[in-house]
Amino acid sequence: MVQLEVRPPGPDRAATAAHSRLDPVVRRLRGLGIVLVLTAIAVPLGRLVPLVGGPVFGILLGVIAGSAVPMLRSEVWRPGYDFASKTLLQLSIVVLGTGLSLQQVAQVGVSSLPVMLGTLTLALGGAWVFGRLLGVRGDTQTLIGVGTAICGGSAIAAATAAIGAKRSSVAYALATIFTFNIVAVLTFPPLGHLLDLSPEAFGLWAGTAVNDTSSVVAAGYAYSQAAGDQAIVVKLTRSLTLIPIVLTLAALKIRRENRAARALDAVGNGSYEGSTASLRRPLPWRKLVPLFLIGFLAAAGLRSAGVVPTSWLPTLSVIGTVLITSALVAIGLSLRPRELRDAGPRPLLLGAVLWALVAGGSLVLQSFS
Repeated sequence: MVQLEVRPPGPDRAATAAHSRLDPVVRRLRGLGIVLVLTAIAVPLGRLVPLVGGPVFGILLGVIAGSAVPMLRSEVWRPGYDFASKTLLQLSIVVLGTGLSLQQVAQVGVSSLPVMLGTLTLALGGAWVFGRLLGVRGDTQTLIGVGTAICGGSAIAAATAAIGAKRSSVAYALATIFTFNIVAVLTFPPLGHLLDLSPEAFGLWAGTAVNDTSSVVAAGYAYSQAAGDQAIVVKLTRSLTLIPIVLTLAALKIRRENRAARALDAVGNGSYEGSTASLRRPLPWRKLVPLFLIGFLAAAGLRSAGVVPTSWLPTLSVIGTVLITSALVAIGLSLRPRELRDAGPRPLLLGAVLWALVAGGSLVLQSFS
């Protein structure tokens, strides 16, 4: 009888096992290094030109670098790009939650809620109606609608993390939001004086009809100190609607996936009977409630409870900006300009319609409140 001696792995086997564990990390670090280099350029540019902001500079630098150096679009960098565009994007949403104080939101009062909810309905309903009319559907339609309705780039980032939107859709939505942020900052203060709006009325207008926080601050304080203070609080309150919107988007995504699974089952079984189990299966909470959204709520709760001191907020804001800029750099590096050319000017037109609808609707709703 021959006895087999089982020996522990030798040095070669141990080295191979260690190498296999390190290999995914190394592959991520290669692409992530490129992302961080471009992020180190985009963030200071965003601070120099806050009207544009680091995230927009990030996606622009990513697209330019990828176009100028085609090697940067090689698959060897893909793991690092994917890590930045997904994991860092979700982490940025958690960090941004530290800037949301629920006590501040409560101080706004119920008087501003009709205007905020009304403009939210106009933006999302308008995205559905005009998106169909203009032939802008799918991820692009969703992201432009959510970005216009809630809080610009942050809302686009959260929605992207929830539905896994295409790179071209993210780029188009950000470009659209950026364009009309500039228009709003330049036109809202003189229009507000022309309409003789009070600081409170202008703050409510800017807080509900301008998208990114930096643009809300720029427009509000260009009008007056009181208008700027009001606009920021309204903007924070408006950001809370991100929670139910992202939950809804996640639920719709799971429902579509279940329908697709049922259709495949039906094709395989020759009938729909074999697929009813997938319909009865409840939505998994981990997908219905994304972990980054739980983190966002936890961060906002810590801030509201005073666990996150005010002195930390500037640093946390910079960290959040770096993370979201890194994610958008990675999206820009992965983007193919042809994907944008194929969509044409219709997404920008949709953004223009929604922006005009929300800006006008906010003023009209204020006149009735």
